[in-house]
Amino acid sequence: MFKFITNRPLWVNILVGILLAVGFFALVLFSLKWITHHGRSAVVPSVAGKSFEEAKKILKEKSFAIEIQDSVYVDTAKPMTVLKQFPEPDELVKRNRTVFLVINRAIPPMIAMPNLVGFSYRNAEMVLSNIGLKIGDTLSKPDFAKNAVLEQLYNGHSIKPGSEIRKGSAITLVLGDGVGNREFKVPVIIGMQFAAAKDVLEANGIVIGAVVADMNVTDTLHAWIYKQNPTRFDEDKHLQKIRSGQTIDVWLQQDKPVQDSTKTNIE
Repeated sequence: MFKFITNRPLWVNILVGILLAVGFFALVLFSLKWITHHGRSAVVPSVAGKSFEEAKKILKEKSFAIEIQDSVYVDTAKPMTVLKQFPEPDELVKRNRTVFLVINRAIPPMIAMPNLVGFSYRNAEMVLSNIGLKIGDTLSKPDFAKNAVLEQLYNGHSIKPGSEIRKGSAITLVLGDGVGNREFKVPVIIGMQFAAAKDVLEANGIVIGAVVADMNVTDTLHAWIYKQNPTRFDEDKHLQKIRSGQTIDVWLQQDKPVQDSTKTNIE
């Protein structure tokens, strides 16, 4: 073999070497083209907004592989619809490439209900929006703090902070409507049990303010009111008036006070 090479002129060996190198290089290029499917490309179809089954069918017909990259919950989209895709629609990519999909969850995840009591309506709306809840109805109730959240309701019932609730649920807010224009005499609630007095006051838009109970009081609702502020008359015996949304502070004791109320009507 070596004799065959050495018996030829040098220029012939160089030429053969060049031809072999060119041939090998061409073979490598052809192999790469075949291995990488060079020139075999396709446009990525748009599947955003379509159901997962429909998107899968469309992509497979175009020879694309499919993989679910993530699943999130958007209450404005139908369950199991495609929200995003990568590569983007109309991109030119190689066939058999994997298209990654983000789909909408079929079942909303559970989240913890925040405590909105005391928040303004605008702040409560922002908090709910940020965690994926929304405001349903709004109700009003007499209270000093206009548009402040007094209660939070779900399906007509009070919902405690930390309670698990489905994302996308609607929350009803009870808001204070400020001090009303209706003015009437301060009712006398001394000598009444707390539960009964509370019903009388709330029926007329008056809010129970501070509640001061004696140490021996074990049942607040059935305790007796022995002092209130404001009273029906001031120190100069002038009749005092109150408006809807204002408050009355009460003091409670275990036993019924000697001084009983003879006037509890609001006039």
